[in-house]
Amino acid sequence: MKILVDEMDDGMDERLIQLGYDAYSVKKLRTEGKKLHTDYSVINYAKENDMILITRDTESGQACEENGLPCILLDNNEIFKIVTEKLKNF
Repeated sequence: MKILVDEMDDGMDERLIQLGYDAYSVKKLRTEGKKLHTDYSVINYAKENDMILITRDTESGQACEENGLPCILLDNNEIFKIVTEKLKNF
């Protein structure tokens, strides 16, 4: 299973690699010369390389869903719930 981490979560790829996943970062792939500057190019790259896309971009998540592509959409409401739970510890 290959994973493509969208640019908003650059660094998550490194953590996933430490756990044994085959993970790549859009941002790092760009520095290697890959042309991944639009949502379409990112989604298409994931599709062509049989990758699961991890993104916070709701439009990318919706495009993946509409086209039957594997995607994990990091929902801002869920992230907000985690933040507010952690704030209770202070």
